[in-house]
Amino acid sequence: MRLQFLLASLVLPLSSGFVTPNNGMTKTSKTTTTTTTSLSVKRMPIMMPTQEPMVPYRAPGSSYDQFIGLQSRQLRDRKLWIARYIDEEASNSIISSLLYLQSESDKEDIKLYLNIPGANLRPALAIYDVISELKADGVKIATTNIALCAGMGSLIAGAGTKGMRYSLPNARFLLQKTGMDQVFQGQATDIALEVRNIKKWNELMNVEISKVTGQSLERIDNDLKRDFYLSSEEAVRYGLIDEVLLPMPGKRTPPSDVVDLGSFQSGSEQKYQREGPPPAEGQQQQPGAPGQGMFSNGNDDDGPKIAKG
Repeated sequence: MRLQFLLASLVLPLSSGFVTPNNGMTKTSKTTTTTTTSLSVKRMPIMMPTQEPMVPYRAPGSSYDQFIGLQSRQLRDRKLWIARYIDEEASNSIISSLLYLQSESDKEDIKLYLNIPGANLRPALAIYDVISELKADGVKIATTNIALCAGMGSLIAGAGTKGMRYSLPNARFLLQKTGMDQVFQGQATDIALEVRNIKKWNELMNVEISKVTGQSLERIDNDLKRDFYLSSEEAVRYGLIDEVLLPMPGKRTPPSDVVDLGSFQSGSEQKYQREGPPPAEGQQQQPGAPGQGMFSNGNDDDGPKIAKG
């Protein structure tokens, strides 16, 4: 009996079973492992498209439409959006777009819509110089601040053609002195040279702001000792822009009490038309009379008055 138990112990590592002694008897049982694979579906969150919206456009002389980017479509209408931080890459793209619009036509206006949260000094000054050069060539450039123009963005907003510098009512301007574009390391002499260079560029920027606004250098230097915020109305008084775009009160008229849509006639050309003149104020038109349309005032039910065809 002991010999059988030893033999069963030697067989155990070679099999997938196990051994349990039972009343001097050896019983070998095998186990089966069942593996189930379940498919799990993970629902991804719905996200807005990050690509540029596509809009239809028909080129002059073409008989079909094609889809192009929204910014490219607006660029064909000589509208350029500058809504990003201006660095070297952004400056190259903006300058190339401005030069392209000038090559297309130097008689039509260029409209710039600005939302500039900040800018590096040298790339922003390059855009400012190109705008000044285009104005010298006779190109009229309109600038509109739609949200915020900070730092050099305020100078670009004021660089437009006089009389064509606009702003939305809730837009803001921030005038401030510039600093280093990035951390500068080196010897004390090199750091002193860099600080002297930045001070020189700030003085040059004050001169350009003075040209744009008409303010004196002393006042500008005093205002820019700290961050100098301006609302749209304050920017007009400061001379940075010319006009605040406000909605015209006459564009929207309140609806009248009674809207006459006339009687709808079907046919090849569907339109609303009135068969007769509307009734005078306080006068009820008889049901069935010509031109009753929406003026029907039948009292055959208690529901709302509905024009019956």
